[in-house]
Amino acid sequence: MTPPEDAPPAPWHPVRGDRDASMLWYAVMRKRVKGVFIGTLCIRHCEHHASLLQSGWQEVPVEEIAEFQAI
Repeated sequence: MTPPEDAPPAPWHPVRGDRDASMLWYAVMRKRVKGVFIGTLCIRHCEHHASLLQSGWQEVPVEEIAEFQAI
């Protein structure tokens, strides 16, 4: 876990969204490429979200994200 004021250590990159982002409007997406996961944040139920799903991306379940908050 990284404090909000610091960037995560390599090789991790922050996923940035609106300060008011909620899981209702945004989806954290991931795709395994060459043995590692890449990720992005997108607005749910839009053309971009649909194209990511169609090209093999998957939504990260909220439960998997919430696990990190308990640490």
